[in-house]
Amino acid sequence: MAELSNRLNRLAPSATLAMSQKSGEMKAQGVDVINLSVGEPDFNTPDHIKEAAKKAIDENFSRYSPVPGYMDLRKAIVAKLKNENNLDYTTAEILVSNGAKQSVCNTVMALVNDGEEVIIPAPYWVSYPQMVKLAGGVPVIVEAGFSQNFKMTPEQLEAAITPKTRMIILCSPSNPTGSVYSKSELEALAEVIKKHDDLFVLADEIYEHINYIGHHESIAQFPGMKERSIIVNGVSKAYAMTGWRIGYIAAPEWIVKGCNKLQGQYTSGPCSVSQKAAEFAYISSQECVEQMRQAFERRRDLIVKLAKDIPGLEVNVPEGAFYLFPKCSSFFGKKCGDTVINTSSDFAMYLLEQAHVATVGGDAFGDPECFRMSYATSDENIIEAMRRIKEALSKLA
Repeated sequence: MAELSNRLNRLAPSATLAMSQKSGEMKAQGVDVINLSVGEPDFNTPDHIKEAAKKAIDENFSRYSPVPGYMDLRKAIVAKLKNENNLDYTTAEILVSNGAKQSVCNTVMALVNDGEEVIIPAPYWVSYPQMVKLAGGVPVIVEAGFSQNFKMTPEQLEAAITPKTRMIILCSPSNPTGSVYSKSELEALAEVIKKHDDLFVLADEIYEHINYIGHHESIAQFPGMKERSIIVNGVSKAYAMTGWRIGYIAAPEWIVKGCNKLQGQYTSGPCSVSQKAAEFAYISSQECVEQMRQAFERRRDLIVKLAKDIPGLEVNVPEGAFYLFPKCSSFFGKKCGDTVINTSSDFAMYLLEQAHVATVGGDAFGDPECFRMSYATSDENIIEAMRRIKEALSKLA
């Protein structure tokens, strides 16, 4: 019988996309589903950025772009890294890709050999371990659960490193938890990393601007770390540009060259018009970013307050991104009619079917005791979703 490749059979499908698809199907059948499963700002791309894209079309930016991205966009990214993060990069150390997701995958594919290990703190974004498997690497999961605010300690990192460890993937602010590593926490992790030769850190900073505790900190800032760090960022979250598909890496030139070689073979440069829009997003006023951040902070406060009112849920206070990751394990073993909740995936399915609220079980993120809700939606949706969840959970016994 004809079969798919072993490479593909090693992969699990994306749980977040699967949940979003299922809720979409229910909506198409006329069910009033509130979707808290998608990691996407609900704002429209700001008008001045859309105008820049229209101008780019009129100016015939309609041909293949250079594989690493237009020089003007890379210059804008270099300026952003200097002005906002006090990091010095050259345009040769920047590679623009089709979304930060490709940036992460490029990096893993370019650096990880068969059998090499990649340390991933759990909870993690669903795609990290799958990308490592795709590269032939071995994901090494370090459990950093609710009790430690979902952050890996230096001791845990040191204990997980072996002679086969090639890379650590850090996401701050975090998807799915909203946790943010402080400067001192990052510095302590950096001290561990620097003790080991040829060990790299992929710093996924896509949620950089959705931060409720002040200035974003990058692990690349510490002495000896810039040459070991691959920063991944992009315009999706900060500028509500998810569909424009523009992400980038900032990394040592030899790594950028490797990713450029890879990208040149399977996608080439990203969309020309999107690049011009992204360039303008970086060089124009950042007021829109702060307005959206303030809205997300207000919603964070709202959803935390409402979630804390639901008996049985344990709730921490996220410091960034737009996710809440409550502990729901107190409901395991409970049932409503014929439905029994044994896992966080069961829990999420129960909420979808009973409350018509789409969330994602923590199993997919490496934490089976929790579930993820995105509060990138209106205040009205948050209030109604939490009302429905509270009601549905009260029926479990």
